[in-house]
Amino acid sequence: MVRLESLKKSNQFKKALKEKKVHAKCFSIFAAKNFYKPTHKNNLLISFVMKKKIGNAVKRNKIRRKLKAIVYKLLKKRGAISRDYTYIVFGKSNAYVEKEINLMPAMIECFNKIK
Repeated sequence: MVRLESLKKSNQFKKALKEKKVHAKCFSIFAAKNFYKPTHKNNLLISFVMKKKIGNAVKRNKIRRKLKAIVYKLLKKRGAISRDYTYIVFGKSNAYVEKEINLMPAMIECFNKIK
């Protein structure tokens, strides 16, 4: 089973933010080739980030949960997300009102652009 592993250090975020970028209406994805190894071979290095401007903690957490659920569904599809990259997903306030069914195709398209 694939688990999501978050970035921890500031320099990891800075390095990932400098490379590939893909923007969508409800989120932005930043990706960099894996520059450090995950704790387990199967883990995917991905972090979900929200700005405080988006709203209160409840709203930010709901957006984060929605985006995480989509990533878990995509991991079940073989080859939808490359494990050779470290990802940072920035959620936007539009994702709060958008349904998960509508976010899924945009997420697939963004991950395909990164490959």
